[in-house]
Amino acid sequence: ILFQIFDAFKSRLHDSNSKVNQAALESMHKMIPLLKDNLLPVINMLIPAVVDNNLNSKNPRIYAAATNVIQALCQHLDNYLLLQPFCTKAQFLNGKAKQDMTEKLA
Repeated sequence: ILFQIFDAFKSRLHDSNSKVNQAALESMHKMIPLLKDNLLPVINMLIPAVVDNNLNSKNPRIYAAATNVIQALCQHLDNYLLLQPFCTKAQFLNGKAKQDMTEKLA
């Protein structure tokens, strides 16, 4: 059921309406400490949804919200769960998002 919820939720993380996108990122930030390692089944879907577009957003609120989500993932999940998805994203991103993901990996 977690997969079904996040499958529907991830489209809000890509929403063209910046207020919806920002609210989804802020909600995700609040959910991470509650769900912690239970996010494992959806982590490979969740990280691209958060990182793609949002870390390169020109909207400072969306960028900040996405950065907060990445930080919460690093704080509340075991690092080995994040290594592969972070490496994959860092390899194919560009700009500020690539720099941010590379710093998180380091």
